[in-house]
Amino acid sequence: MPHIYHSWTRLGLGALMGTTALAGCGQSASTPTPAAESAAVEAPAFAAEALAADPAPVGSVGGEGEGGVAIEQAATDPVVFNIALAVTEAHILAARDAYADGETEAAAEMFAHPVSEVLFDMEPVLEARGVTLFDGLLTDASIAASAGETPEQISARTDAIIAALRAAALKAPDNGTAPAEVKMHVIADMIERAVAMYRSAAASGVYEPYLDGYGFHKVAETQFAAAKDEIAASNPEAAASIGNAIAALAEAYPSAAPQDALMADISQLTVLASDVTLSVN
Repeated sequence: MPHIYHSWTRLGLGALMGTTALAGCGQSASTPTPAAESAAVEAPAFAAEALAADPAPVGSVGGEGEGGVAIEQAATDPVVFNIALAVTEAHILAARDAYADGETEAAAEMFAHPVSEVLFDMEPVLEARGVTLFDGLLTDASIAASAGETPEQISARTDAIIAALRAAALKAPDNGTAPAEVKMHVIADMIERAVAMYRSAAASGVYEPYLDGYGFHKVAETQFAAAKDEIAASNPEAAASIGNAIAALAEAYPSAAPQDALMADISQLTVLASDVTLSVN
């Protein structure tokens, strides 16, 4: 496995709650709210089943389940740089919606997950690009979810994190790739991840890969809605294939809550994702 590859896999929340872990991310721990101080913050009891291997998403060097990113390439490649931000955003959106659905432990885990498994490795790249580090926002949101803040408060924290991600995206490296092309490749990557995680969730019956995939779908949906006209003007075929895939994923992922059964046609989802990949390349 190339040394530049980091697989973004499972992360226990408990490892993120201490000041040592926070200091390792280059940021001091924020003072928790009284509610957070009194809360018993423990790692959620997610199942630890290994996920089935899947082809590597666009921009990655290989991967399983969620996939990974060639971190060193993020310093010069705007697609890889923005994929890292999109993976973070996927977890944040999944956390927000899971919390609204009453899945408190899952939400806390999803907020915490990118801090160590994504942002820690990206820290040198972000700092070199002049990005103000924002891992503390995610850790605070994780603590707040465990402490029982209202869904409205959690949503506000989510908005703040997304604003930080948008600010970071403005400082992505420029290697001459057209903005529309960058966006369609990032969306294609999120679609591939969403399909891969649905396949894993259907095979294992475990909630966590479903929630991961839900987040990847929501990022693809959100980013495509914002860039649809730009992508269509640049590559009409890609816009059409992306739209088809996102529509199918919306049916596969009706909500962030655990599903009684996963009934989507995985073969169809796979074909739609492949159509996207072929159209953007």
